[in-house]
Amino acid sequence: MTHEEILAQFGPREAMEYDVVVVGGGPGGLSTAIRLKQLAAEKGKDVSVVVLEKGGEPGAHILSGAVMDPIALTELFPNWKELGAPLNQPVTGDDVLFLSETSARRTPNVFVPDCFHNEGNYVISLGLVTKWLGEQAEALGVEIFPGFTAAEVLYNEDGSVKGVATGNMGIGKDGEPTDSFQLGMELHARYTVFAEGARGHLGKQLIARYKLDAGRDPQSYAIGVKELWEVPAAQAQPGRVVHTAGWPMDNSTYGGGFLYHAEGNRVTLGFVTGLDYQNPWLSPFEEMQRWKTHPAIRKHIEGGKRIGYGARAITAGGLLSLPKTVFPGGALVGCDAGYLNASRIKGSHA
Repeated sequence: MTHEEILAQFGPREAMEYDVVVVGGGPGGLSTAIRLKQLAAEKGKDVSVVVLEKGGEPGAHILSGAVMDPIALTELFPNWKELGAPLNQPVTGDDVLFLSETSARRTPNVFVPDCFHNEGNYVISLGLVTKWLGEQAEALGVEIFPGFTAAEVLYNEDGSVKGVATGNMGIGKDGEPTDSFQLGMELHARYTVFAEGARGHLGKQLIARYKLDAGRDPQSYAIGVKELWEVPAAQAQPGRVVHTAGWPMDNSTYGGGFLYHAEGNRVTLGFVTGLDYQNPWLSPFEEMQRWKTHPAIRKHIEGGKRIGYGARAITAGGLLSLPKTVFPGGALVGCDAGYLNASRIKGSHA
């Protein structure tokens, strides 16, 4: 059955009304919800805010280790340390390495660009930080709907965004409703904020519909393949940050590696490959596995155990590719908008 046929047979959908609907429970979406509640409280108003998070509880599906600049968190919660935010491991040292197949050349600190310096930053688990943000949001009265995917943008007659509809549940492989079928619901709002992450499927539709990228450079994307390791205590270097360029990438392929020593004898590492690569035989996953065998990387994880792995898309175009982020009835935030600061290799603070 088509979507229209399902609605004709099982509709209308139940609708819920809010002041603001936020699509996506990552750092961008949760920070949006928190700030809205803070601003409302300052003005003595009650604003209803709901967050849809498709991946279950906030942070549950986020593997990323990251180096985080706490500047925005300090704006959001000046007392974040007292509130128990999981920023526990300050960066203690930076290595920027240029790799050949067998050797590594470290860039002297004096020649490392300012944007690569990490003094005052923290090595974090982005999953734990997101979980903490979810707890702060709920404490402020934000409703969080875990396990709900926004499947469709709804529009008012004047063309502005009216809200979103969640996906239908209980559809069989043949596209037909099963015995467990449940119709999605509509969430209407004065404003809808889209924080789906890189190349969000609704964000793409909105950029095209409202021509938000008119006059901007084309967006570019990369993929980051990442792993989490537990290493022997004697091998741990809490706070050590390593970035690499060069091997195994060739001169016509954009990419590089990162390795962060976190608290608890854990090392998070990964390899980023620009998705404009021209070699049809290149495999970003295999390049990451090759990179791990380099002596400068192997020494950090040898004798350890991999305890997690994953991958994610990266919106890497930067400022000149940033679309207009507001439109009638809503806005784009986070990686849906493209807020990654590629030159700093950071984005969670934006």
